[in-house]
Amino acid sequence: MTSLSDTIKRLAALRALPAQGKRSSYHLAELLAFGSDPGNLGGKLFVPNNVVSDPALVVVLHGCTQSAASYDDGSGWAHLAAEHGFIVLYPEQRRQNNPNLCFNWFEPGDIRRDGGEALSIRQMIETVCINHNVDRRQVFITGLSAGGAMTNVMLASYPDVFSAGAIIGGLPYGVASSIPHALERMRGVGLPSGATLSGMIRSASAHAGPWPTVSIWQGSKDQTVAEANAHALVEQWLGVHGLSTSPSKSSSDGSHHTTRWSDSTGFVPVEFHSIDGMGHGTPIDTTSGLGAAGPFMLEVGVSSTAEIARTWGLTPSFAVDRSEVENAVETFTLKPQGVPSTGIQDIIEKALRSAGLMH
Repeated sequence: MTSLSDTIKRLAALRALPAQGKRSSYHLAELLAFGSDPGNLGGKLFVPNNVVSDPALVVVLHGCTQSAASYDDGSGWAHLAAEHGFIVLYPEQRRQNNPNLCFNWFEPGDIRRDGGEALSIRQMIETVCINHNVDRRQVFITGLSAGGAMTNVMLASYPDVFSAGAIIGGLPYGVASSIPHALERMRGVGLPSGATLSGMIRSASAHAGPWPTVSIWQGSKDQTVAEANAHALVEQWLGVHGLSTSPSKSSSDGSHHTTRWSDSTGFVPVEFHSIDGMGHGTPIDTTSGLGAAGPFMLEVGVSSTAEIARTWGLTPSFAVDRSEVENAVETFTLKPQGVPSTGIQDIIEKALRSAGLMH
C-alpha cells in the first residue's frame, strides 16, 4: 500500500491545480528533423522544464480545421504535462495534404504500416523517444475526429509502439478507402461486422499481442460522426482482445457514462465513455484548470484530458487517493502505536479537506 506521506503529497499536488480553465501559455517547439516524412506532416513538441527521468510520451492528433496549438489550447495537454513531467508530441497536418487540415485516415497509402502519414507519425515518435530517453512502455496516443480515426490507424498499424490509446469522436480502422466511403461511414452507413472489424486490425501488422488498451469517447448528439462508429470501435477492439461483448461494469457520473470490459484477471483493456447531449468535439471541464472552450472543444463538465491521463497513470487518481487515506485512517485509529489517534486522524482529515475530498 502507498505510504501515508506519499498519499498526502499527492493530495497536495492535486490541490495545487488551478481552479479555472485558461488558454495554454506553453510554447510548442517545431519538430524539424524526424526522418523521411513520406506523409509530408509537420510536428510540434512540448518538453516541460521539470521533465522526469525516462518520461512518458503522449501523442495528440488534432481534428479537422484545427492546429496543434489550437487543440492544445482547448484540451490542456501541455498544461498537464508541465505539472507532471511528461512529454507531448503534436503531429500536424498541412493544408496541401488536406484542405480542411484533416489527417487522411481513409487514404490507403496513409494508413498502412511503414507508409504515408502513419510512417511520418511513427518517425516523429521514434525521434522523440531517442532524443528524450522516453520510457517506451509509456507511449500513449489520443485524438479527435479525423485525429481520433488516425489515432486508431496508429494503434492498428503500430500496436507494438503504444501502451494505450484514446479515440474521441473517431472511426474504426480500415472501414473507408475514399472520400465517399469516409462520408458514408461518418454517417454510420456500411460499417462492417465486429469479426470483420477485428480482422482488419489483426491484418494491419504482424503483431500478435499484447495489444494496447483503448478508451472510446463519444457524444450522444454528435451529428458529424454517428454514434454507431463508437460502438463499432468497441466491437473492433473487443475482438482483438478476445473479450465478450457483455460489459463487466457500467457507471454514471451525471451525464458521463462509462462502460468497461475486463479480462479474467480484472484488467480493463476496453472502455467506452458516452456523454449525454454532447455534440462533435473533445469534452472539457474548464473548472478542472485544463483547456478552454472553442470550436470542437466542448464544455460539458467532463475533462477527457484529465480522465485519460489518470487512466494511463500519468496523474494521481482521486478514487485511489480517497481509498488509501480512508484505509490509513482506519489503520491509525485501531493501532495508534503510542501516538494519539485523534492527532493522526486530524492530520489526515485536514489533508483530505485541503484536497477537496472531504468537507
